[in-house]
Amino acid sequence: MQRADSKQHKLIYGLDIGTRSIVGTVGYMEKDHFVVVAQKVREHETRAMLDGQIHDIGAVGEMIRDVTDELEKELDITLSQVCIAAAGRVLQTVTTSVEIDLEGEKLITKEDIFALDSYGIEKAYEEFQKENELDMKFYCVGYTVMRYYMNHYPMSNLENHKAKIIAADLIATFLPDDVVDGLYKAVELAGLEVANLTLEPIAAMAVAIPQMYRMLNIALIDVGAGTSDISITKDGSIVAYGMLPVAGDCLTEDIARHCLVDFTTAEMIKRGIEHSDTVEYKDIMGLPQTISKEEVLSVCSDNLTEMAEQAADKIMELNGGKPVSAVFVVGGGGKIEGYTQLVADRLGIARERCALRGEEVMQKIDFLPGDIKKDSMLVTPVGICLNYYEQSNNFVFVTLNGERVKLYDNNKLAVVDAAIQAEIPNDALFPKRGESLTFTFNGKQKLIRGERGESAVILLNGEPADIHTPIRGNDRIEIKESTAGVPAVMELGKLAEYNQEIHITVNGQNITLPKFASANGELQSAFYQIREGDEIELLNYYTVQQVTEVMDVQLDPAMQILINHEPADMDSKVYDNFTLEWKLAEEKTEETKEPEQEAEAGTVVELAAKTEASSEPVKPAEEVQADAEAGEQEQPDRADVQESRKMSRPGGSMLEKARQSAQQIADAPITEEVEEELKQMRANAAAERIAAFATAYNSGQGMPQPVQTTQHEQLKPVQPPVQQIAQAQQEPVSQVEQTPPAQQKPVQAQPPEQQTVQVQPSADAITAVTVTVNGEKLTLTGKKDYIYVDVFDHIDFDLSKPKGKTVETLINGRKAQYVEPLKTGDVLDIFWKD
Repeated sequence: MQRADSKQHKLIYGLDIGTRSIVGTVGYMEKDHFVVVAQKVREHETRAMLDGQIHDIGAVGEMIRDVTDELEKELDITLSQVCIAAAGRVLQTVTTSVEIDLEGEKLITKEDIFALDSYGIEKAYEEFQKENELDMKFYCVGYTVMRYYMNHYPMSNLENHKAKIIAADLIATFLPDDVVDGLYKAVELAGLEVANLTLEPIAAMAVAIPQMYRMLNIALIDVGAGTSDISITKDGSIVAYGMLPVAGDCLTEDIARHCLVDFTTAEMIKRGIEHSDTVEYKDIMGLPQTISKEEVLSVCSDNLTEMAEQAADKIMELNGGKPVSAVFVVGGGGKIEGYTQLVADRLGIARERCALRGEEVMQKIDFLPGDIKKDSMLVTPVGICLNYYEQSNNFVFVTLNGERVKLYDNNKLAVVDAAIQAEIPNDALFPKRGESLTFTFNGKQKLIRGERGESAVILLNGEPADIHTPIRGNDRIEIKESTAGVPAVMELGKLAEYNQEIHITVNGQNITLPKFASANGELQSAFYQIREGDEIELLNYYTVQQVTEVMDVQLDPAMQILINHEPADMDSKVYDNFTLEWKLAEEKTEETKEPEQEAEAGTVVELAAKTEASSEPVKPAEEVQADAEAGEQEQPDRADVQESRKMSRPGGSMLEKARQSAQQIADAPITEEVEEELKQMRANAAAERIAAFATAYNSGQGMPQPVQTTQHEQLKPVQPPVQQIAQAQQEPVSQVEQTPPAQQKPVQAQPPEQQTVQVQPSADAITAVTVTVNGEKLTLTGKKDYIYVDVFDHIDFDLSKPKGKTVETLINGRKAQYVEPLKTGDVLDIFWKD
């Protein structure tokens, strides 16, 4: 019968590891009854335990193994897991309340209730640590929910209700680390694994005071050999726990001293008076002796009274200074005659309301073995098994980086729980960022975060894992701490705001100008590396002087300057969407200034000047060549002209900064993403325009001559650089031989509908370059020189429709830059790359 039952049901193995004995119980739950299929009791041969705490772990472990072997043999099964209960003289309890907002009405599940309970335990532990500055560690060995709340209203069971807010009042109990460790080690030595850990008064309460009685204000005293465990019920729940380090052993010691016997013989005498008026024994001298019941009670009276009064006082303390309505007593220590009466008298309640409880409270406990009698001593052993169904909470041990770590097992343990218990800091698990960079941008604080480092490397039993990987008892965890990332680095040109532009209208023409940026008051290039604490300012304006310098136009001092139709001067500021105009003043000159037209660095600035009153036609090429040879001696030294221009024009420092910025932007590699790449190409184009002007300004080579106009003339509007580039690529360029300045005649501008660009030739002639692009020959014509980006105007490669993450640009087998010069014979490869 027993063997059949053991195979048909899941058996629960409970051990009551007491001060005087170890009781092993195996059973199963069937509907609302618990069926005990086997039970074994072994008394300690030595005092391996005192006051509920293990002193000799090895001896207790051997005793547990003996009891387990007997049960396995009787049931013909193997027992591997066991439920246990803890007791100790340093029990600490914390009462707390917790609440969880479910963020909207939802159906409450067991998971929600478990989360609420776990939150309560964590909060109780935090409160316990704040209130108790103790050197030793404490662990939660059990908890009891006093009351649940649903939307702020009391509710006995939350499951399957709908609620927005759930809450709970609970009591959590804590015992010192050494008490819990001793129990676990003894069980481990016996070859068993702890399936559930509870507190002895919680276990006793599960049997002695059923739920139906807990609406009453009742106290339960579990009097064992080493401790007296107390719990209080009220209003349907357990409201308090307590524990006293005085129990039956103090009476046994009185008997041993009086009768001159060892502890085991004294324990036999104490139990003997329960069934007989006299007890026979031999003292340590071997002499036979007899003692009466009255004499034993007289010997124990002082300690018995002290033990009962301490229990009654503890009940009053836990019950708010008031006596309870009734007291249930269980356990072997409370069976001695007179104990219940003394407790009742101390509390001031009727003696009949303080009584031993055994068979009366075990109506739903069935014992299959016929030789087991329901008794108050069996309440706690059976309660330990029943507690398994109420809450499966225990401790497990894992190895973390070679160290043994003990964890409270809530059936949801993960690697992160072991790391927290081992006091590994969070930044050792998660990637650490490098140092941040803080600076001021246009008066506002800006923060650039450092790069993320590498996450911790985690191995669970030799296999890769992460912090959320579930763990079990005896798992081996290895954690290699995370690393810090690279400190934040930011270049000026990589700021999103850096590539902004200013749009203005100059004499009716729309002009686009790139913004300048300064660091700590000094203009910097795009590749300036921002330092901690820098003050970066992005200038959102140009002065009139700067506009004329960028456009390479020199205004006569007598000219009238208007900004938004209001009078201005060369230092006035021109902001985005402003209108800038200048009107020419009269200037008496003996000879007309001759225009100079040029297409260099991919830009064309078209300037025209009118001739004098005589409209002399342009000389043929032969005459121009002859004049050039005759006037060669009259040309000034070019180096002197360059130096003179540098010294005479203001703003050179600013334009030099712009030139450097443009060159560095042009040399920058393409970005990872196509969208960023297109954005950078537009920025490069804008920067190259201003760099071209700046280069011409500072070098004096191939630079358009400033135009002085008469009072009867108006300066022809300048084309925006982008339009100039497009026009230069589409329109043919005519070439003429160089003519000495003294012999040059003004060039007459063509009407707009027949407009052509006249370029004054320099030492560099317009050339043609033949290259190979993606395996096909391509000849570039119409310019003096060519850069890589020019080929995009002649091949079928649509950058607006990405076919990959980046555009790969190669020249002669190596990576190329967009502004890299081209020469005949170069081999170019252009393709999309993921």
